[in-house]
Amino acid sequence: MFKISKNQRLIISGILVTLSLILRFTIGHELITNIVMIATAIVAGTPILLNAIAAARYKIIGIDALVSIAVVGAMLIGEYWEAAAVTFLFMFGDYLESRTIEKTRSSIKSLLDLAPDITRVIRDGVELEIGPEDVVQGDQVVVKPGEKISVDGTVIEGSAYINQAAITGESIPVSRSIDETVFSGTIIESGYLIIRADKVGEDTTFSRILQMVEEAQDKKAKTQKFLEKFSKYYTPGIIFLSIMFYFVTKNIRLALTLLVIACPGALVISTPVSIVAGIGNGAKHGVLVKGGEIMEKLGTMRVLAFDKTGTLTIGKPVVTQVKSYNIDEKELLRIAAIGESFSEHPLGKAIINRAEEELGPIKSKPENAEIITGQGLKVVIEGKTYLIGNRRLFNENNVDINDIEDYLNLEEEKGQTAVIVGSLEEILGIISIADIVRNDAKELIANLKSLGIKKIVMLTGDNERAAKAISEELGIDEYYGELLPEGKVAALKELQEEYGIIGMVGDGVNDAPALASADLGIAIGGAGTDVAMETADVVLMSAEIKRLSHAIGLSRATVRNMKQNIYFALIVAGLLLAGVIVQTVNLSFGMLIHELSVILVVINAVRLLGYGDKGRSKKEVL
Repeated sequence: MFKISKNQRLIISGILVTLSLILRFTIGHELITNIVMIATAIVAGTPILLNAIAAARYKIIGIDALVSIAVVGAMLIGEYWEAAAVTFLFMFGDYLESRTIEKTRSSIKSLLDLAPDITRVIRDGVELEIGPEDVVQGDQVVVKPGEKISVDGTVIEGSAYINQAAITGESIPVSRSIDETVFSGTIIESGYLIIRADKVGEDTTFSRILQMVEEAQDKKAKTQKFLEKFSKYYTPGIIFLSIMFYFVTKNIRLALTLLVIACPGALVISTPVSIVAGIGNGAKHGVLVKGGEIMEKLGTMRVLAFDKTGTLTIGKPVVTQVKSYNIDEKELLRIAAIGESFSEHPLGKAIINRAEEELGPIKSKPENAEIITGQGLKVVIEGKTYLIGNRRLFNENNVDINDIEDYLNLEEEKGQTAVIVGSLEEILGIISIADIVRNDAKELIANLKSLGIKKIVMLTGDNERAAKAISEELGIDEYYGELLPEGKVAALKELQEEYGIIGMVGDGVNDAPALASADLGIAIGGAGTDVAMETADVVLMSAEIKRLSHAIGLSRATVRNMKQNIYFALIVAGLLLAGVIVQTVNLSFGMLIHELSVILVVINAVRLLGYGDKGRSKKEVL
């Protein structure tokens, strides 16, 4: 059986409707003109009628049914031009709408394009080319410059600069070498790697992102669900109203016009197209939003809670200040590092790292060492006894610390941990250590407030002084210190009772209970983190916390865009109905305006794809 494609049908009906117009205004032969118009209506209207019949089998009466009834009615009363114009305009509008919607999915398609076609593996000493789906866990995967990585794995040989934009949204290449993790979907820009495959196929981070983005598009916003319910009852109501209108006016043409004009096409599509565009933009910028309802909720949220360690801070203690007394700073660091080489404490590692940065590798070991729980270390280095620890350690050993108390208090008020270094006779120095605040954290907090977040709270297991210092530094409104995981959950419940919808931002690992209990869980640096990918509602694939302001701003823009589309659709529908009632809008003109309104709604939504791109303000009102 001969089949006509959608595009071919559009071209044929376009030629026929143009020919009918020419015939109508030139030779004016009514029979020939009518035949061409009827042919146009049949070519363009057949798929519309078939769709209406198919939907009716499932007790669905949609826009296709309204148009079909109107066209059949127009044919029966001899309004062939109206029938031809309406079917062609409907088909042409559907074509433009489809093309425009496809554009909203461009970000997701660009992700799909990053999926590798082949993978090189070494098996039994031989390099083979296989499909990515055939790679098994433990395979050695070879990746050369310009090629895509097909697995999540660990580098076992080589070094390279990798573009991780598909995962993190960040286009600046990052360096990766032996024992470091790489992700599927990323591209080697320069260098050469052999990777041990840790996760393959559907288990890779890239595959899971694609799956979640696709699933997100199917998760509808509350507004969308309402509009679909509205349309379900609205469409049959319009059919009934048109029948009543005919009985009152006895004007079949007017009743048919009302039938078509009242179609809620632009209204029904107003929300889903905005949601798809917003999710697509997020995917492009390394922000995974898991559905329309999440996007809508994120756009209306006004209170946000943050974890501290690993979220607002880098999550790794570092030496921030070295103060020495009667000794060179480098010598102080050397002694402290030698002593701490006996300890596994994170603060000790921070001291060693700082010493090795300034002095090179510290190979010396203490001749004798004793760990004193809750106090610090007592070590013998080069025949001399040193103390490395807190106040209690020095008080227990009768070393006077009165002269440094003011300095210790000052450092601790700033949220620093002060490690005292001295001998049995005197204080040699103080090394301040802290989990330092991310460079962009202060800017982020300011941006969030400018985006309409009314209250920002910090929840941390750290001590009160450290919590206070960081909250004051960043401009955070309120803080809760010394919280266990269950304490964070309890604090969130209190905030929910007081403020309503609460978002929780964490690193996705130790914050899993809080992320799950919040109205919105937002995970920072979720690339490759199973807990973050599964638990959080919004995942920022990069560790760059500034992407949160893009996520919030994007959600605000998406909600605005949805409202704009809804209001526009309602206004156009109202004006057209008014025009029909006063008999200034005919069937073909009304259909033209109706289809244009649908296209304009889609075009407005497409603008969301450009949100946050270079050269455009994130505060731009869409």
